[in-house]
Amino acid sequence: MGQTAVSIGANVFQFFTRNPRGGAAKPLDMLDVGEFESYAAERGIGPILAHAPYTLNAAGAESRVREFAEATMFDDLKRLEATPGAMYNFHPGSHVGQGIEAGITLIADMLNRIAGNLGFAPATTVLLETMAGKGSEVGGRFEELKAIVDCVEMPLGVCLDTCHVWDGGFDIANDLDGVLEEFDSVVGLERLKAVHLNDSLNPLGSRKDRHAKLGKGRIGLEALSRIVNHPLLRDLPFYLETPCDLQGYKEEIALVRSLRGENP
Repeated sequence: MGQTAVSIGANVFQFFTRNPRGGAAKPLDMLDVGEFESYAAERGIGPILAHAPYTLNAAGAESRVREFAEATMFDDLKRLEATPGAMYNFHPGSHVGQGIEAGITLIADMLNRIAGNLGFAPATTVLLETMAGKGSEVGGRFEELKAIVDCVEMPLGVCLDTCHVWDGGFDIANDLDGVLEEFDSVVGLERLKAVHLNDSLNPLGSRKDRHAKLGKGRIGLEALSRIVNHPLLRDLPFYLETPCDLQGYKEEIALVRSLRGENP
């Protein structure tokens, strides 16, 4: 993955810890891990972002769903000890009709059990992802993320997804400063650790979560340029989740670098 990232001009990358739809993870190859660590140091690859499977739902109504989420995250965090300094991003979950407060409690309880069962402070930073608020999703409002953070013993960060917050009703195209001020007042900018950089196919506040290629959606390239250059965001790692193939990502990375005034 490190070599692939470098080949398309990236200095950070995101990866799934296992199949995005769930299942067992491949055994760790410690020789490969060691070679990656050396390669990343040589090539200046920044923090890698592990993404939990989409099927992970810590707020599920069924116990088997919650148990899968807990076992998967516990296993992922143990495995990520092999690459200290990584981050682990997950969708907080959907309460499936139980109510937002019940969903928040279930998520926080799971994270606290994992922290206790690990028995050590993980070398990986766990990130809550901002969500679009579709259906019964938890995390569509900053207050919901803060409520989880306040109840969890391990340190948590946040990954801000530009498509999600736009679809959730936060006008990052016309009032980026206002959105960041709200985030700071509710959650705290010190907890913002990463950005998923995406455009959106949908209008502001649609709550649909449909990602678009950069400059090909309703947020627009001008607004995305302000985001990647904003003094409160510029030094954070940006991860693309746009509907591209490898060549498409190479072109988008070059585009982002040009917006930032960097050499391709």
